[in-house]
Amino acid sequence: MPILNRIAEFQNDMTTWRRHLHEMPELGMECYETAKFVAARLRDFGVDEIHEGIASSGLVAIINGQGDGPTIGLRADMDALPMQEETGLPYASKIDGRMHACGHDGHTTMLLGAARYLAETRNFAGRVALIFQPAEENGGGAQVMVNEGILDTYDIGSVYALHNAPGTPVGHFYTTPGPIMAAVDTFSITVTGVGGHGAYPQDTIDPIIAAASMIQAVQTIVSRNHRTFDDLVVSVTQIHSGSADNIIPATAWINGTVRTFDKDVQAMVRKRLPEIIQGQAASFGVTVEIDYEIGYPATINSPDEAGFAANVAVEIAGEANVEPDGGREMGAEDFAYMLEHRPGAYLFVGNGDTAGVHHPAYDFDDKTATSGASFFARLVERAQPIAS
Repeated sequence: MPILNRIAEFQNDMTTWRRHLHEMPELGMECYETAKFVAARLRDFGVDEIHEGIASSGLVAIINGQGDGPTIGLRADMDALPMQEETGLPYASKIDGRMHACGHDGHTTMLLGAARYLAETRNFAGRVALIFQPAEENGGGAQVMVNEGILDTYDIGSVYALHNAPGTPVGHFYTTPGPIMAAVDTFSITVTGVGGHGAYPQDTIDPIIAAASMIQAVQTIVSRNHRTFDDLVVSVTQIHSGSADNIIPATAWINGTVRTFDKDVQAMVRKRLPEIIQGQAASFGVTVEIDYEIGYPATINSPDEAGFAANVAVEIAGEANVEPDGGREMGAEDFAYMLEHRPGAYLFVGNGDTAGVHHPAYDFDDKTATSGASFFARLVERAQPIAS
């Protein structure tokens, strides 16, 4: 695989960085120790500016190239997940209930590898803005960084990001022009009836029966209320009720997720879901409270930038190992907020035959780091070449 030779020489260092980060996972906006480690490495590399404390624990670092030119933004997420690791690895998480189960330790390492190379070579015009972001998994750190003005403050003209892909061979890349990741909304429904003794259901208004019917009924939004050509997922993921086998409870609680690409489809779900729930509630004599929360928007690649990024990936991995139109995914990604304000692209890089992300046995493949770092570095050199 034709990765950059100089970055290949960083392999051992990058593995050490990544495994150190893996041992110390942090959640949400509170990635302070991770950011401290990142800033220390960037100072070692000799970057020109480091701006800390953005979105609580995020940072932006600047590397100046040779001569005038635009500023290209490269983003890595830093946060972990609130789950117990089950890998048994010698560098497994040292913090109970926290784990780098999505590879953000690897994403941070890839950007650090690219930063080291770019600070050494400076074979580009303009500037690079290295964006190390907290709270991708929950909290919308990208939106917070955008709202705090990083795109304007550092004059960032375009933005790019990578995510590892278990099940795809190490070093392979894929992306797609236009929508690549879905918008994500969340709904919760509190169903209130009248509780009582399980032996005398006639004296109760059973919220469990009502909730069960509601769960089945909302599936008709997908099967009967939208065009089959429009991607849509409506999943009920939690139902909680009751405390004993002989008690009919007074309340039940339902939670779920909605994934869409099209705003009209999203609006249809927001309209139909409460209509269906209210109708079911009336039929069972219960009352309901419905909370529908708009989450991350769809991640939409700029077609020109996605095509350009795919061509850069071909330089790194070879044409046979790059899918420039690899299709959409129903997962969500808060990098969408940056792409709402700047042209750019989001790509996946293969992580090999590993457990899937958000799985307790997942681990980032350290060989992937050199591929990602090489991509980021070559992207900058091709996007902002030095004037001859």
